[in-house]
Amino acid sequence: MNEPTTIAFIGLGVIGGPMTGHLARAGHLMTAYNRSPQRAQNWGDIWSKEGLAVTFAANPRVAAANADIVMICVGNDEDLASVTTGKDGVLASMREDTLLIDHTTTSANMARQLGDECAVKGIMFVDAPVSGGQAGAENGQLAIMCGGSDAAMERAEPVMQAYAKSIVHVGPTGAGQTAKMANQMCIAGVLAGLSEAIRLAQGAGLDLDKAYEAISGGAAQSWQMDNRWATMTADTFDFGFAVDWMRKDLGYALDEAMRLGLSSPITALVDQFYADVQAQGGNRLDTSALITRLPKASDSK
Repeated sequence: MNEPTTIAFIGLGVIGGPMTGHLARAGHLMTAYNRSPQRAQNWGDIWSKEGLAVTFAANPRVAAANADIVMICVGNDEDLASVTTGKDGVLASMREDTLLIDHTTTSANMARQLGDECAVKGIMFVDAPVSGGQAGAENGQLAIMCGGSDAAMERAEPVMQAYAKSIVHVGPTGAGQTAKMANQMCIAGVLAGLSEAIRLAQGAGLDLDKAYEAISGGAAQSWQMDNRWATMTADTFDFGFAVDWMRKDLGYALDEAMRLGLSSPITALVDQFYADVQAQGGNRLDTSALITRLPKASDSK
């Protein structure tokens, strides 16, 4: 085990909560803050039953006051700004030579701005969005894509290993967020194709288990196919990462592509498909609910 570190963790959602638990199990000295006191209490009850010691703070500024490392996993740019540069944000109390690791999926511009704010205060910064969803967080198997200096990464990586399957230093500040955008673009495109493939197999009356067996052993194989074929065919869409969050992420990706003068027509199209799912009331369903916008053959007759 690495040497214990004093860590503040801000944001105890379906990703941040499990991360905090893994850090406590690794022996780090944990203080946490969550905007919803009830969710914080729920996590506290879980951790206390396991014998884990996590202290709760009244706001991010208090949580970060004595921390060597501050970690954040909240919703979007606005949430991140609130808990970092706001009146009670972590930057109001973080000391020089401490480290801020942001696991939120944000715009690359937000990461660069926050990196600049940290540099002024002599604070190291790593933007470190994750992939793997709720299951990856719970199992300590997240893929982490990172932007920041070599020195910041050298300090951050041993701590992040508590919940990571892979940690890749992609480049300077903002590079982690840009890599996450590419990740989300890939997932969205795969799910769009997978949705149409399942509807074709259903419409043709194929044995869906046999159809999966036939195509998953070849070039069509993907994580989404292996993990979502059966659940999508069973109309089950409760696997954590919601449609609302995917639309947020794709919006950041499309904005960054526009900033770079690039065309992303497939991403733009799938983003609108997700808007259809939202219009049907599927905001909180997981991203594989993309298939729900496509009627089954029996429904269209």
